[in-house]
Amino acid sequence: MHEMDVFVDTDEIAEFFYQELLRRGFVPREEDIAEIADITFEYLLAKHMIDEDVDT
Repeated sequence: MHEMDVFVDTDEIAEFFYQELLRRGFVPREEDIAEIADITFEYLLAKHMIDEDVDT
């Protein structure tokens, strides 16, 4: 298995969930979508699917 770079953008995740929820008949609040995006990012970190790259 080889390593590859994956860039996860929480704004992109938020937009994806927003569009999918609308398509399924839900009307989420912007705050809710931001939280879902953050939770998704944390899930990916917890499952070691991604590593957080902190530029300082």
